[in-house]
Amino acid sequence: MTAVDAGGQLRPVGDGSELKRAYSCFPTGVVAVCCEIDGQPVGLAASSFATVSLDPPLVSFCVDNGSTTWPRLRGAPALGVSVFASGQAAHCRQLAGPAERRFEGLSMQSGPEGALLLPGATAAMACTIADEIAAGDHTLIMLRILHLHSDPSMEPLVFHASTFRALENR
Repeated sequence: MTAVDAGGQLRPVGDGSELKRAYSCFPTGVVAVCCEIDGQPVGLAASSFATVSLDPPLVSFCVDNGSTTWPRLRGAPALGVSVFASGQAAHCRQLAGPAERRFEGLSMQSGPEGALLLPGATAAMACTIADEIAAGDHTLIMLRILHLHSDPSMEPLVFHASTFRALENR
């Protein structure tokens, strides 16, 4: 594998930090993936969210193979996926933090079959797991959308260069 140096020349890829730096050049939306298990909220934040298909309606995200949250979420009958709005960076950081404090002070909305949704998100979906695909040190999770709500007039939260950004109209 190679990368391009400042002079535009390709060079061999170094360590994971160099890859993370390159990956951070691509802006992504960020989502909360949450459900209720045994009366308790369980969830995580993911910055690798992507749309996949209209027919069938599929979206995806990636989860680190070392995640202790994903094994709990995987058995749920439905997962709530909330696309963070621009003013929800603190919520995103919280859901990416220590599992025992992820839902402190957060009000979540109940969706179908235990899916939990973040109020004020630009889009919210109740999904089931369609597939899990091994992908190196992560697993690609494919979700089938069962129910959804969206408001494209709301600004999304964008993750770029390891920080949150706002979109600009041109």
